[in-house]
Amino acid sequence: MIDSPRTAAVTVPGIDGSGPGHWQTLLDADPAFLRIQPASWSHPERDDWIAALDRAVAVADRPVLVAHSLGTLAVAHWAARPDLPPVAGALLVAIPDPAGPAFPATAGSFREPPLTPLPFPSIVVASTNDPYDPAGAAAGFAEGWGSRFLDLGDVGHINTDAGYGEWPLATTLIDSLRRA
Repeated sequence: MIDSPRTAAVTVPGIDGSGPGHWQTLLDADPAFLRIQPASWSHPERDDWIAALDRAVAVADRPVLVAHSLGTLAVAHWAARPDLPPVAGALLVAIPDPAGPAFPATAGSFREPPLTPLPFPSIVVASTNDPYDPAGAAAGFAEGWGSRFLDLGDVGHINTDAGYGEWPLATTLIDSLRRA
């Protein structure tokens, strides 16, 4: 994984956090990874999650942001603000469609993420059969954010239920953003 003891990556899980066995949770076992700590994973509020991201990035050394699902929208909202601390890049995995039928009602404050280019390199990873993105909105987000787009095919929501525990590709992509 990351070859430094300092915080080199900040993980931003989705609603309810990433449970045991999820690829983000497994990455968090590395001391170079730091997970954001919002007030609630189950009742997400955009401003609270942005504040949690601010706190984590403040103690990190130009980290890569590693976001999944609702966490990807938190990163987009966070990145639209001026005077951001430096980050090396962002890995944005399984972006949910805020206009889609499966988008959680409790996450309403995350709707309408900015579609302006992110001020750092980014990679969007998506699936063609993600139940939280049935219309394929992830490709449009990648284009608007100026992100590299990586379609993994029919692999679901890229979470534990879809068979994503250990996920070596995540480490490879994080390392590529660190080096960029």
